[in-house]
This record gives sequence, C-alpha cells and structure tokens, in this order.
Amino acid sequence: MGKKNHKGGKFLTKPKKSQPYTMKSSVVPHAKRKKVKPKAIEEALVKVPVVLAEEKVQIDMTTDIEFPEPVLEIKDIKKNLKVTQCRLLLPTNKLFIEGFVRKNIQYATPQQANENFVSSRLNSLTVDVPFETIAEVDFINEPQMDFKPGDKTFTYFRERELPDGFSDKEKLMSGDLSQFDKISEEKFNELPFCQLLSSKFIEYDEKLDWNMGEVFDEDGEQLDAPFEEATFTQLQEKMVIEMEVKVLQKQQVNVKDLKKTDYDF
Repeated sequence: MGKKNHKGGKFLTKPKKSQPYTMKSSVVPHAKRKKVKPKAIEEALVKVPVVLAEEKVQIDMTTDIEFPEPVLEIKDIKKNLKVTQCRLLLPTNKLFIEGFVRKNIQYATPQQANENFVSSRLNSLTVDVPFETIAEVDFINEPQMDFKPGDKTFTYFRERELPDGFSDKEKLMSGDLSQFDKISEEKFNELPFCQLLSSKFIEYDEKLDWNMGEVFDEDGEQLDAPFEEATFTQLQEKMVIEMEVKVLQKQQVNVKDLKKTDYDF
C-alpha cells in the first residue's frame, strides 16, 4: 500500500508499479497411439448411390446480347453453369438437361474523349442465357426399375333360386354380380439423379454494330476520339459448353468382407 497524502480533503493513493508480464512455455510430449481394428460385419446388404453413367455432354449455343449503354471495350467475361433439371427418363437412356449460363460482362463506356485519348467508366452487365438439350447415355450399371404388374379381377360363386317357369329342382349358378373384387399393386422405384462434375466454355464474341471512328458516350452523344476507336451496343456470342455429368440411383448392394485391410495388427 502506498503512502496516503491529504489534498483537498481527499486521500490519494500512490499506484503500485506494474510488474512485467512473463509467459511460460512448455513442450508437450508426443502422444502414444495404437491402431484399432474397426468393428464390421462380414456381409451386409446396403442401399447406396450406384453410378449408372458418366458422360461429357456438349451444348452448342448462339445468343445476342444488347448493352444498356455504348461499349468501347470488353474487359472481362465470367461464366457460371447453372443446371435446373437433369432427369433420366426410364426405361430409356435419354437424359433431359435444362439450365442457364450466368454471364457477368465487365466493359468500358466512354465519358470524355479527344483525338488523343478516351476516358471511360467501368460498367458491369449480368445476363442469364438459357439452354436445354437431350443426351443419350451409355450405362455403366443398369438402372433398377420394377413395373406395375397386371391387375387381377375375380369374383365369387353364388347359387340362387330360379324364377317361375324353371324346375324347382334347379338352381341359378353364376358369379356374384352384386359385388366387384380386384387385386391391384403399385411398384415404387428410386428416382435417378445427377451430379455436375465440371464445365468448360469455348466462346466467340462478335460486335454487330461497330463502325470505326464512331464513339458515343452513355447519353448517346458522339465524341471526338482517335480514328481507330469505336463503340457498339450489340454482341453476338457463339458458345460451346462441355459439361461432365454423373447419373446415379440408389440401389441395394451386397457388400462382402474380402479379408483385405491396410491395418497390420
């Protein structure tokens, strides 16, 4: 406790000197370990996704893109493949694919210019380009599909009295028409599904309304600019999409213990 001094009717305490902080370190010894043999049954029936097919599908596309303002130069184009439907139509091998390509286009729009320079502002345009196609796949493993069996209709025997005019010793023997009896079944199958593995884009972009020496700003006013420059607002794109798709279906598989393991016990 430091000395107390009386000043203005209040006692002031002299603060303690702070001690330097020290940090201790220690070395942790290497932990001991021991391999443990996993517990498993020797044979089991499991239901797991089975690969039916793995295909590279090619889609050819042509599309026209219109920009909201004049474009002096394309700076970059980023593309992402989005698949909205991938459906195997059983019992055929036809794969129906739908989706779109998300394109983000970064481009320069002129603001000021003279015969020696063009000053531009960087803009961005994002568009979705839809596509759909039908591809045939070669099965690696056959899909499992059970069909609804035929309906079975049956009736019961019934014996009844005959009306007047027939011998009273005879009976009317027939099926019972007063009721309807039927056996019907439904078979429920696992729906195949897809997994998108990769995509690749090959494209060619062509300006449609480009005229050398004509440079316009975002308000549509023509600017004096270097003679070799020009702006455009329409772009035609030719694109080839290559996507790799895996088709799967949940199936029941018999798994057996092959008595092989990487563990050495």
